[in-house]
Amino acid sequence: MKNTAQDSALLKAIMDAAVDAMMVTDARGVILRANRAAGQMFGYDIPEMIGQSVSVLMPDAFAALHDGFMSQYTQTGETDIIGIGRDVDGQRKDQSFFPLHISVGEAEVAGDPLFVSILHDLTHRHTTQAALARSQRLDAIGQMTGGIAHDFNNLLTIVIGNLELLEMRDATDQQMPLIRDALEAAELGADLTSRLMVFARKSNLKPVESDLRDLCKGTLNILKRTLGAAYTIKTEFEPGLKPVMVDPVELQSALINLALNARDAMAEKGELLISLGNVTIDDTYMAQETDIASGEYVRLSVSDDGKGMSPEAQRRAFEPFFTTKADSGGTGLGLSMVYGFVRQSGGHITLYSEVGHGTSFGLYFPVARNSAQTGTARADHATPDALPRGDGEVVLIVEDNAKIRKLAVDRIRKLGFQTKEAESGDAAYAMLKAGLQVDVIFSDLVMPGTLSGYELAARIGTEFPSVKILLTSGYASDVVTEKMPHAQRQEILHKPYHYADLAHRLQLLLASRSED
Repeated sequence: MKNTAQDSALLKAIMDAAVDAMMVTDARGVILRANRAAGQMFGYDIPEMIGQSVSVLMPDAFAALHDGFMSQYTQTGETDIIGIGRDVDGQRKDQSFFPLHISVGEAEVAGDPLFVSILHDLTHRHTTQAALARSQRLDAIGQMTGGIAHDFNNLLTIVIGNLELLEMRDATDQQMPLIRDALEAAELGADLTSRLMVFARKSNLKPVESDLRDLCKGTLNILKRTLGAAYTIKTEFEPGLKPVMVDPVELQSALINLALNARDAMAEKGELLISLGNVTIDDTYMAQETDIASGEYVRLSVSDDGKGMSPEAQRRAFEPFFTTKADSGGTGLGLSMVYGFVRQSGGHITLYSEVGHGTSFGLYFPVARNSAQTGTARADHATPDALPRGDGEVVLIVEDNAKIRKLAVDRIRKLGFQTKEAESGDAAYAMLKAGLQVDVIFSDLVMPGTLSGYELAARIGTEFPSVKILLTSGYASDVVTEKMPHAQRQEILHKPYHYADLAHRLQLLLASRSED
C-alpha cells in the first residue's frame, strides 16, 4: 500500500512538473488523470476534466470518430496515433479551437489498458511559421519589385532626358505644352518607382541621429489639420527616449500614411493614439515575433479604434498594390512604403487588429550606436540657361545601355565638356591603363563584366587618385556608399535624374578637384 501511494505521488509530481499537457485515459477514453498544463491548455480546472470523455477536448468532427478509433485499436491493434504522434485540432472549454501535437503511449495496469497522452500547443509555432512565410513572401515581392523599378528607372532616364533636350531646342508654342505634359507624366512615373523602391528597401534614405519625440511632435500639427476636428489625437511619450538613426522625412511620411489609414478605418469620427517607448527585444519576445534581431529599440505605435482588419487584409496588408479602398481611390502603396522604410532602417513592423475593435501598428527602430550622419542635400534645380558649365574637361561615360549612354553624351557635351565612352567597367579601366587622360568618370553602378561601378571606383581611387568619380544607378545608394573608402564617398546620382542634377554634381566634383 505504501509503495502504491508513493508511486501515485511520484506520478503526480512528474506530471505537474511537465511543461506539456499530460493525461491518462482508460480504454473508453475517460480521463483518469490530468496535469496542470492540461488544465491551462484547455481552460478547465483539473477536477472538471477527471471523469469526462476525452472527446470533449476535440472538435465535433474528430470527437465523433474517436470511439471508432479506440474500438479498431482494441480489436486489431492497428492505430494512426499510438507510438506515432500526429497534429490535430483541440477544443478549449470556451469552444475555441487551436492546433496541437499529440503522442500516445499504452500501458497495462491490473489487466486493463491505460493510455498516456502528451500534448503540445502548436499555436506559437504556427504563428511563427506564418509570420516567417509572410516575411519571405514580402522579401520575394520586394526583390522582384526592386528589379522592375530599376529597369523602369532606366527607361524614364531616357524619356525625361530627351524631353528636356527637346524643351531646350526652341520648341514651338504648339510643341511646348505637349513636352511639358509628357515631362509631368514621366515625373509621376518616377514618383511611382520611388515608392516601389521604398517597399523593396532600395530607396535612398538619409538617416540621421534623431529623437522620435521631436519628429512626432513636429508632425502632429500636420495630422490635426489633415484629419480634422472629428478625430481626437492622443499621445503617450515615454520619458528618456533613446536616439535612433532614421530618415526624418521618411519617418514623418510613414506616420502620416498610418494616420490617414486610421482615419479611413474610423469612418466619421474616432480616436488615434500615437505612443513612443523604449523596448528591449529578448528571447521571450523573439519566440512570438520572427525576423527581428535582439537588442534595444524605440517603438512607435499608431493605434485607432476603427473597424479593424480581416485576417486576409492583415496577411496582405504590406503587399504593394493591395488595398481595401479601391472604391475610394486607394493605390495600395501606403503601407508597403511604410514596411519598406522601416525594414531598410534596420527595424521591424508589427500589425495587430481585431474586427470591430481597431488596429495597431508597431514600428521598431534600433537605438543609435553613434551619431554619424549620412546623406547630403540635393542640389537645387535651375533653368537650362543658368546651369553651371564645364570648360572642356574630359568626362568618360561608362554605361552598358547604349541609349542611356548616348543621352548622357548629348547632355554632358551641351554642358561644355568633352566626352569619351565605354560600355563596361572593364573597358573603362583598360582605357585608363592604356593612357587615356580624363577628369571625371561618370559610371553606372550595375554592369556586366568583372568590374561593377563600385569596383571601378575603388580601383580608380587607388591608381588614379586625381580622377573624380560620379556614380549613377536605379538602385539604392546608401548600401554602396557605406562600402566605399571614406575619401571616395559620395551620394549616387539616382536615376531618373534631371539635367540640372547632373550639371550641379559635375560642378561639385570639379570644384573639389581644385581644392585637393
